[in-house]
Amino acid sequence: MKFFFPDSHDLVDPSFDFQKESRALASNRQRAQMYAHEILKYPPYDGMLISRAAVEKLKTSVHYTFGQVQRLKRVGAREFLRLNEVPGGDKVEIMGDCGSFSFVKAHVPPFTVDSLVEFYTDCQFQYGISLDHVILGFLKKPEEMEVPDDWKRRFDLTLALAEEFFEKCTDRKVPFIPLGAAQGWSPKSYSDAVIAMQKIGYRYIALGGLVPLNNREVMSVLEAVEQVRKPETKLHLLGISRIDHVQEFKKYGVASFDSTSALKKAFMDDKDNYFIGDKTYTAVRIPQVGENPGLKKKILAGEIKQETASELEKLCLQGIQEFDRGQLSLSDIVNRVRTYERLWHGKKDDSALYAETLEAKPWLRCPCEICKTVGIQVVVFRGAERNRRRGFHNLHNLKTKLAEKNKL
Repeated sequence: MKFFFPDSHDLVDPSFDFQKESRALASNRQRAQMYAHEILKYPPYDGMLISRAAVEKLKTSVHYTFGQVQRLKRVGAREFLRLNEVPGGDKVEIMGDCGSFSFVKAHVPPFTVDSLVEFYTDCQFQYGISLDHVILGFLKKPEEMEVPDDWKRRFDLTLALAEEFFEKCTDRKVPFIPLGAAQGWSPKSYSDAVIAMQKIGYRYIALGGLVPLNNREVMSVLEAVEQVRKPETKLHLLGISRIDHVQEFKKYGVASFDSTSALKKAFMDDKDNYFIGDKTYTAVRIPQVGENPGLKKKILAGEIKQETASELEKLCLQGIQEFDRGQLSLSDIVNRVRTYERLWHGKKDDSALYAETLEAKPWLRCPCEICKTVGIQVVVFRGAERNRRRGFHNLHNLKTKLAEKNKL
């Protein structure tokens, strides 16, 4: 099974100084900074996914500049992402989709099938997913509930767009492999979509709209699809990783999936930020005084002096280094972080979790280039440079686990 990582402009500055907290950015961020596949020894994914919605700036948190869009189409995605410049990069495949979550509230997609085919061709993708419209809903007992008309409309529209996409790809003899995007609201509706996709001619089908579903619901969909899936038909799971279920997924014909979860958990999860094997650790939060909303509010209100906050922040950063060198005890560094934590979040107390992380020193057991290079800084929750590097480490861990499970 293959793992595709959606490109979301997650880069780090290789010249970042963790002691001085300074960056040396060039004028073009995408050119000056480095992707995970440039920082790590080998790419931590089998493929990358680029959404047209991100390129076209459709209300996404990630978007390409005008210059980047022009360069992407001029040189192709592989050169744009600098994959050919790293070991193993030539094996990384590139997939495109329309980014339907970005226009989920629209009545119809903002793109045409023609323009999507042209986009995939210009960017030189290996795979292209048909234009679809997400159905944000799942009926646990569809036989007892009425299906909303809008869901039926989106279902029919997605199938019609998939048929048009396949016909245009066939007529133009496109250089990429087309995938049909299937949407649904129940196991039965997903299986109906797959039947229709296979009738159109698709032998690689992407199941969308599964992200909000729990494991049992996802498996119920795959079980229903398996009843109608032809032996030669492969499945791709959009936005789903669920790495612990890889063996089950493979039995149902799942050949690939894409997800940003491993990276995002590094800085968006309350507790599970650093992954090593099947174990997770909480990153030690030392927020920047000038960037933390809670601290800024208290400082502006006169509840806390900025000098006091800055001094505690400095003591925590120094303490992390001293602890790493064996010059400060575990209890002392945890107490420093806890004192600072009371300042920026009075009700929060993650000191026990921080103690577990710092005592275990998981970065010493990890062979990835991030942990070997930045050491203890990888478990410090602070700013994009540390947080993204921790995310890159998590991608490495996911790819390692996937490789192990693929051997079973």
